[in-house]
Amino acid sequence: MSSRTRIRRGPAVVSALAAAALTAAGITLIPSANAATTAFPKGPAPSNSSIEAVRGPFATAQSSVSRATVSGFGGGDIYYPTDTSSGTFGAVVIAPGYTASKSSMAWIAPRIASQGFVVFNIDTLTTSDQPASRGRQLLAAADYLTGRSSVRTRIDATRVAVVGHSMGGGGTLEAAASRPSLQAAIPLTPWNLTKSWSRNTVPTLIVGAENDSIASVRSHSEPFYDSLPAAPGKAYLELNNASHFAPNSSNTTIAKFSIAWLKLFVDNDTRYQQFVCPGPGTGLAVQEYRNTCANFAV
Repeated sequence: MSSRTRIRRGPAVVSALAAAALTAAGITLIPSANAATTAFPKGPAPSNSSIEAVRGPFATAQSSVSRATVSGFGGGDIYYPTDTSSGTFGAVVIAPGYTASKSSMAWIAPRIASQGFVVFNIDTLTTSDQPASRGRQLLAAADYLTGRSSVRTRIDATRVAVVGHSMGGGGTLEAAASRPSLQAAIPLTPWNLTKSWSRNTVPTLIVGAENDSIASVRSHSEPFYDSLPAAPGKAYLELNNASHFAPNSSNTTIAKFSIAWLKLFVDNDTRYQQFVCPGPGTGLAVQEYRNTCANFAV
């Protein structure tokens, strides 16, 4: 049983059709520590084509945050659904990698937002900040987004996730270790000198790249994944024939499984379980996929 505590608002909404489909497929979801966990489904029933699309069902807008007006991180761009009839949305904060700026992750931020999230694509204080610093900056940006930003009323502050590339990916592991109340973490070709994250209790999807010569999967992504506890959930996706910089340009595989992971663990939307359990087979896009679906706590 997961030790994670979720504080939820509003009535419980659970899709009976999705539950029936999961039961028929032999998949059982372990309830979280809070038996009254609420689901927050946003948008129509998903399909492969809907989560592979460049844009999802929600129209979005963008606002910029100057680094001069914030502290603890370097400002950034917020992408958010313009729909005000669907209640509040979960939040996602994205950090770039070493020597990079927010522009390196600008392709994925509006893509995730259009699926029903408020997304903050940030710059770091300097382009050479190490993972521990990037982890702190992710959390500072999350606090700003949920507490002081112009879109704070659109956000459910109890449902926040972090995403990052390279040292930003190492920073997502640091952020999750520091704040177990986060609902999901997605390190993309992550780099970190710390190899063991056995105390992390945030559902984590690690995306590695087969031909990564900077943060090789053998010394980074795989040890990170192996060290994480099986519950409340973890998965490892290795991109076939891809480099360390695969997350810096439009990539359908990264977007698809990131969206599914966020929907499942930030929105508790079990309609998306089908995409990560059992998950993709090996092929042109995927070299390897592992998961602990039997231990998922949603």
